Amino acid sequence: MAYKRQGATLSMSKFREIIRLHELGHNKSEIARSCLIARSTVRDYLHRAQRQSLSYDQLSRLSDSDIQHLLGKRQRQSSHKKPAIDFEYVHRDMQRKGVTLGLLWIEGKERGDWNFSYSGFCRRYRQWKKQHSLSMRQTHKGAEKIFVDYCGMTVPVVHPKTGEVTQAQVFVACCGASNTYAEATESQTIKNWLGSHQRALDFFGGVPVAFVPDNLKSGVKDPCRYEPGINRSYQDFAEHYNVIILPARPSTPRDKPKVENAVQQVERQILAPLRDQTFTSFKQLNEAIALGLEKLNHRTMKSYGLSRRELFEQVDQPELRPLPSQPFEFGEWKSAKVSFDYHIEVNRHYYSVPYGYVGQSVSVKITESLVQIFHDHQRIAVHERSSVSFQHSTQEGHMPPAHLAHKSQSRETFLAWAEKVGPATKQQVIEIFEKKAHDEQAFRTLKGVQHLRTTHGPERLEAACKRANAMGMVGQRYLKSMLKNKLESDPLPDETHKVIPIHHVNVRGAEYYQAT
Repeated sequence: MAYKRQGATLSMSKFREIIRLHELGHNKSEIARSCLIARSTVRDYLHRAQRQSLSYDQLSRLSDSDIQHLLGKRQRQSSHKKPAIDFEYVHRDMQRKGVTLGLLWIEGKERGDWNFSYSGFCRRYRQWKKQHSLSMRQTHKGAEKIFVDYCGMTVPVVHPKTGEVTQAQVFVACCGASNTYAEATESQTIKNWLGSHQRALDFFGGVPVAFVPDNLKSGVKDPCRYEPGINRSYQDFAEHYNVIILPARPSTPRDKPKVENAVQQVERQILAPLRDQTFTSFKQLNEAIALGLEKLNHRTMKSYGLSRRELFEQVDQPELRPLPSQPFEFGEWKSAKVSFDYHIEVNRHYYSVPYGYVGQSVSVKITESLVQIFHDHQRIAVHERSSVSFQHSTQEGHMPPAHLAHKSQSRETFLAWAEKVGPATKQQVIEIFEKKAHDEQAFRTLKGVQHLRTTHGPERLEAACKRANAMGMVGQRYLKSMLKNKLESDPLPDETHKVIPIHHVNVRGAEYYQAT
């Protein structure tokens, strides 16, 4: 279930992000831009959270279902006229096939959002569109944003032994007002993407308010102009560093002119001069990039009369927040379905979850050392990561009672149980094991002996075992018949009497021996 406002769907993960960013001190407009929703939606859900006194820490301990229950369904506003029209929503909905201004005007009038004519609605929309179609000159505050992207140019790295060539991807990050960072990685995968982010923060020596990435797949899994889906690992990174992610709109370089210019400078002043060099390792290539980067950041810019490094020290560096004490641990996310044996498969290894989740879809976070399993935003299992293929990591607490009972059967557990009943019972159990070729063959018999303790009590079972041991009788069948006919307290036969097992004699269907 998700909540709807003006035709757009708000997921619980986005609701959590609204609260997180609000507690970090971002205003409603910034939150709306980061989450790509209307400002009025942000205001509405912040109001709901305040009514329920919900903080971000509390949300992390609640499932999506619990949050939905607390918030309840949104009541339709009774007013017939809103103070302003959300033309951002109107303009966004206009991009959908078949949607016209006339249709949106009719729907809004039926909802009571406005009561003016269609011509007045169109006139206001044209005025809004004219104002918002202009290019806006961006003014960047100190440490407000770091823009990140990859260069279009790649650099070949040749393996010294095999001769295999890898085209190195060059990552670029720049502060909105000053410094530039660059490095080469093997690919643009999420692991390399986040690793480059971390090294960039180490280079700058602090944390900004926001990251502005392009819509590459590593950072943004669903590059939509109005509702981009942030990669789950990238979201973890943002929460760890307490930053906001502001994805640039697809095919809109005006959203990130700083990094577009930085990429151009890195390509022209760092990569182009390296075009005739041969690199045999990424370490060697990054050392060369670092030398070029030092020159680029210390070169005086004509328009400012200062170098990028000097601008950084004056504008950005004093405003950067300190780095967290603990480094970010990269975790890859995947979805899985719990199989009938209450395990999921992760990289050809099987990990258990509580058996009640059989058939359910779960989210799995895979780090270097752990495998964590989540359902409904709540962690239900955690395992140490294993590299052994086609083996199982099973926790006893995840097993059904019947499976756990079967798994716990062993010679040691049965002997420990028998010792608690008494020495005669323990001796009987030892002799039952000795009569079998394999321990497992005795388990069913011993389960029967345990049942006798339940039905007749430990004292009578101990007495029956003592009598059976003295008479050389071994097995649950003899003990059961003895207890059923209350013979465990009878005196033992005279030593001159020959003991004959019951299955050889039939005296009232109860005697175990017969004197001869």
